[in-house]
Amino acid sequence: MLSPATPADLDDLAAFLRTADLTVAALAEPAVHLWLERDDAGTVRTTTGFELGDDGEHALVRSVAVRPDLRGAGDGLRLARFALDRAVDAGARQAWLFSRRSGGFWQKLGFERTTTSALATALPDAHQVLLFRSTGQLDREVAWRRHLRDSFAA
Repeated sequence: MLSPATPADLDDLAAFLRTADLTVAALAEPAVHLWLERDDAGTVRTTTGFELGDDGEHALVRSVAVRPDLRGAGDGLRLARFALDRAVDAGARQAWLFSRRSGGFWQKLGFERTTTSALATALPDAHQVLLFRSTGQLDREVAWRRHLRDSFAA
């Protein structure tokens, strides 16, 4: 069962995200909303989340990850839908994300490829955008977006 990440979870969460090759910047920031699941041994098995933009209209989906030995059972779709539903609950009307490797997955959820410039314009103060700008990585990323309705429908 997904639980909101707490300050006590952040070290484990960051380690898990690093193994999934996902960004760990600003995990403790108030605009970043994260959830995780642990197995019976207390090991992180899945994570999901989003960062709500300053305008409340745009959300950057981030930290959607499933432990490698658990992949292929539909958890990724469940996690992504959960994050999108929570973003809608928070007032977001548009979801965005960066993904160079998982475009096909995100297209199943209604995402369309867009430009990193469009994403950075919509979410100029998102921590991932700021990080990617400062490192020069922004131009090498692939951006995706999806309009959100009152509730998420796959």
